[in-house]
Amino acid sequence: MRLPIIIINFKNYPEIYGQKSIELSKVAQKVADDTNVEIVLAPPQASIAVVSQSVPIPVLCQHLDDAPEGASTGLFIPEMAKSFGASGSLLNHSEHRLEGHSISRLTDRLRSLKMTSVVCAKTPEEVANIAKLRPDFIAIEPPELIGSGKAVSKHEPSLITRSVDAKAQYSSSTKVICGAGISEKIDVSSAARLGAEGIMVASGIVKSHSWIEKIYELASGFNDL
Repeated sequence: MRLPIIIINFKNYPEIYGQKSIELSKVAQKVADDTNVEIVLAPPQASIAVVSQSVPIPVLCQHLDDAPEGASTGLFIPEMAKSFGASGSLLNHSEHRLEGHSISRLTDRLRSLKMTSVVCAKTPEEVANIAKLRPDFIAIEPPELIGSGKAVSKHEPSLITRSVDAKAQYSSSTKVICGAGISEKIDVSSAARLGAEGIMVASGIVKSHSWIEKIYELASGFNDL
């Protein structure tokens, strides 16, 4: 995936139920076509296939389970996700945490399938531990700021710089992005100046009055460096 990057996490917000997931995906595709920013979608698991068939930009799962192929009813695994068009997954989001051994195994499985891993972390210390696994991306997201409208780049900027430094000790290939509370252009440009190579955003886009205006606004934040 190209840099800089914006990952849009749809979560399970009512605003993207049913056909609305496809509508948001097509809006994001237009912005991706018009800018130099990589827009990546993380729709609900149930819509991965239809979203990936509707737009060419990358589609991630919101979560994967560390379960075997075959007899693992009700669990969503990397191999199945890839067959439905997913190009990778978020892992260990603060709303769906994983044990360390599951993160390690899933990161390895995604790598073997040539799929992208985006592992979430709450603290710079957790970033350091995850960096040892060499995922493609680590997303630093303090849970107390998620959905708050208070961007980590404004309210806890040292978390980004400390996370970038912590990652650098263990991996030169992993990229650090940030999330939690991002809702304005300045949140993006501030994060980029602090060393983040992208952002992850959910309610800041999904609940905005105009999806296309908000995605254009956030994408333009990378132009102010």
